[in-house]
Amino acid sequence: MSTEKGISLKTTDRDWWTVHRGASPVLGTAIHNGHEVDATLEDQMALPEDDRLREEDPFTEFIIRDLPNRIAFHRSRFAVDLNRPREEAVYLSPEQSWGLEVWADDPTPEMIEHSLQMHDHYYLMLKMMLRELEEQYGHFIVLDIHSYNHRRAGPQARPSDPDDMPEINIGTYSMDREKWAHVVDPFMDKLREFEFRGHKLDVRENVAFQGKGEQTRFIHDTFPKSGCAIAIEFKKFFMDEWTGKPDREALVAMRSMIQSALPLLEGIIEGMS
Repeated sequence: MSTEKGISLKTTDRDWWTVHRGASPVLGTAIHNGHEVDATLEDQMALPEDDRLREEDPFTEFIIRDLPNRIAFHRSRFAVDLNRPREEAVYLSPEQSWGLEVWADDPTPEMIEHSLQMHDHYYLMLKMMLRELEEQYGHFIVLDIHSYNHRRAGPQARPSDPDDMPEINIGTYSMDREKWAHVVDPFMDKLREFEFRGHKLDVRENVAFQGKGEQTRFIHDTFPKSGCAIAIEFKKFFMDEWTGKPDREALVAMRSMIQSALPLLEGIIEGMS
């Protein structure tokens, strides 16, 4: 994995996730940030490391580093995908993984179960943390940070049509959109107003993605009255998706943008109590 001092966390294949708990009703998550795979599992893989990295969401943890509450998952989505239901969380066929052949030898049932235990324990941990936020603040907001590729045709090919791929895609599929309009609409306006390296970003809702991931679904089903989970997909304009090299200035600006929205979101929750 591409490592950049101060941008990438140093992890090992024994690390599952890192949690920071602070004084705020807002939680940021980066559940596809990780790249680590158990050595035994990696031995079974046919997928080259560079291809694995291309489908992960590197540096998304850096974007939420100024939030008092944040979770970063350190395992690769090719080991276990927390944003899919348990029964689909380990990719076992190319249809589950963008046509990629992940395995040279299929993982054993024991390997699969080990990965699924991480999925189980993650959601137990998340539920406990969100219950604490609910008890403390009455309501909470989760910013579920992801990224997506837009140069799939190759490093020298033209990028995908920007009409179909906003720089920031807000996914709201699983939420009660009317109930949480007073959160989502001003949040999107705040992102649109941010001066990002001399220009404003294209922020749209449910265009490239709709926010159908497991984490937002779990939050809205488990905390229907108190939890608003917003899926946020950043187009990979902040890095070279083929080499993994980050644009440090872009990442710093993205981090500042998320930080700038924190007082707004905290004020909304305060006004609901």
